[in-house]
Amino acid sequence: MNGIDTASCSDVSFCDNPKFSLYSGQIKTESLCGPLKDYKPMIIKIASRSPLESLWDYLMRHYHYLGYQRLLGHSLKYLAFFEDRPVAAFSFSAAALKVRVRDSFIGWSQEQRKAHLKRVVNNSRFLILPWISIANLASHLLSCVVRQLVKDWHRNFNISPWLIETYVDPIQFKGTSYKAANWRYIGMTGGFGKRTPGYVYHGSIKEVYVYVLKSDFRDRIGCCQRPYSFINRPASLIKIQELQMILREAGWKPSTLPDVDFTEEEVEGLAERLIEFHQKFHSIYGRKEHHRLGLAYLTGLISDIKDKSVEPIALGLLGKQSVRSLQLFMKHYQWNERAMEDAHQRMLAKRISCKGGMLNADSSEFVKKGKESVGVARQYCGTLGKVENCQSGVFVGYSSEKGFGLLSSRLYMPEVWFTQDYEQRRKDTLVPEELEFNTKLDLARELVNEIIAKSLFDYSWIGVDATFGSDIDFLNSLPSTTPYFASIRSNEKVFLEKPLVAVPHYKGKGRRPEKVKVLSDIHRYTVAEIAKQCSFTPVIIAEGAKGPIVAEVARIRVYPSRDALPLETPRWLFIRKMSDGQMKYAFSNAPEDISFKEMIRASTLRWPIEQCFQEGKSHIGMDHYEHRSWPAWHRHMIFVFIGLHFLLQVRTELKKTLFDTPTGSQIGSISASPSLTYQGRGN
Repeated sequence: MNGIDTASCSDVSFCDNPKFSLYSGQIKTESLCGPLKDYKPMIIKIASRSPLESLWDYLMRHYHYLGYQRLLGHSLKYLAFFEDRPVAAFSFSAAALKVRVRDSFIGWSQEQRKAHLKRVVNNSRFLILPWISIANLASHLLSCVVRQLVKDWHRNFNISPWLIETYVDPIQFKGTSYKAANWRYIGMTGGFGKRTPGYVYHGSIKEVYVYVLKSDFRDRIGCCQRPYSFINRPASLIKIQELQMILREAGWKPSTLPDVDFTEEEVEGLAERLIEFHQKFHSIYGRKEHHRLGLAYLTGLISDIKDKSVEPIALGLLGKQSVRSLQLFMKHYQWNERAMEDAHQRMLAKRISCKGGMLNADSSEFVKKGKESVGVARQYCGTLGKVENCQSGVFVGYSSEKGFGLLSSRLYMPEVWFTQDYEQRRKDTLVPEELEFNTKLDLARELVNEIIAKSLFDYSWIGVDATFGSDIDFLNSLPSTTPYFASIRSNEKVFLEKPLVAVPHYKGKGRRPEKVKVLSDIHRYTVAEIAKQCSFTPVIIAEGAKGPIVAEVARIRVYPSRDALPLETPRWLFIRKMSDGQMKYAFSNAPEDISFKEMIRASTLRWPIEQCFQEGKSHIGMDHYEHRSWPAWHRHMIFVFIGLHFLLQVRTELKKTLFDTPTGSQIGSISASPSLTYQGRGN
């Protein structure tokens, strides 16, 4: 018995004759809105293998969020028209080969699936054009096109379908039109995609809807529906072992990084790897309950949970009753976060420390609303490139040819937070009483010296971002035995040759000169102006998942300007131009005879730290936190560090490229001194 009535709708006409009312001309994009009754009848036409197919392809390519893709297997394309205007487009194609929730809903065996998969049709595309706003149109057209599909599929392919499936991206859509058209939601996909020779994890989890065309389809197959829990179990867990079981058996999925392919077997093994990795920090917790909460927090940061703050993590992994416990774990519970940071550093050093590495100091900002979060103030936000209400942290990382990671951090506390007006806020946010105001430069210097004192990481360079690279006093305070590679801003001014400086001779009138000035006719230029005249060399700065990442580089000896005067000794100005035109500038006090190749290599060691912040904020929840206290901010950052550490370990052990790997190899020959002929005017 059929699950639907296949009679035509009285207010929709169907046409598979391309000569009937053939659409031609430009697409009209004037808005259509209002009640559905004002736009009847609609006409639905088969576009496949007709002159309308090019229109269907054009609409999908320009207006569907997934764009145009070739349909797999048997397929039919449809267009819906009101009068001469297209309003919607559909496609139906071959069903997905394996979908756990669908296969459990049907209940078939592998042999039965192989024999009867052709009876399942996939609604692979559904598009309502963006200028169409007709109430209930989507569900109405869905119901009507399904009725016609049964006839068309049999007529074109000699197959009578029993079931239609579709996959809805919950980030983009709510599935309302499918529900209104009596489709049935049966669960979620696992986030895998077919790729020879098996399946890989892409992390794009979809909602699965089905429409039953033959209510007796299981009798025809000879199977029974299998039970399948498609809802993530709200784990009312009180033991570590129970949380571990959730990770192993309840469908936990990692966050997806760009261009990373996990096989289904590898994803299933990641939970076990994460549990073993977290066990290495067991001794730093005060109680077993802390171990469970720490594992949950780390798991949540690495998972595909959309909002990676305390409440969503607790609800997703521990249950509603544990939200408060996880909040207290991050803010108040007594466990040794400094010991966790030390253990992380020791473990990471064993994995990636090697000769030629670079210590890196960077600042990063986190936009915040309100005034109650610790350290929040209106200050320069590098993320936005302007003054904004935000928090700012100072971070130290390490990079080498073996890998990279973040090591330690400190929240910057603006000076206003140490005034009498902020005394209560400091108490409320648990700021240590002994804490005194320090500039970001002070914090970076202290953190770098702490890492150096531990002697865990072998380094030949110290790298810093433009927050620190533009301060000559800070650069001069770094260890003199190690060259620095310091990012600077594009408006930094330099001299191309050292001018004569002295106190001007007294000319007998007015006040006698006392300040030293530039006396020779040698101008200052911004580094951006100099870059326009440089001769660049193309190099491969990283091996990305999609091939080599190429940049153009140049270097030249300059005298940085301070208070309109040149420094006593010259520095290297290193310029990197990315393929998108973005320019990066850096000073280095490396010896004059250092090879260009070694400086290029040093520049590639700054690249991975930029990646750490990008991946941390995009995939590990670095900026998702809602913590307001001093302890919770620092504990959150440590968990982010060990989350990145875990992914680095996975990359190494599974031979995956989770991040772009620095190389520094040249494409062409590298000259020892790129030419520069400057024609501009300085000041």
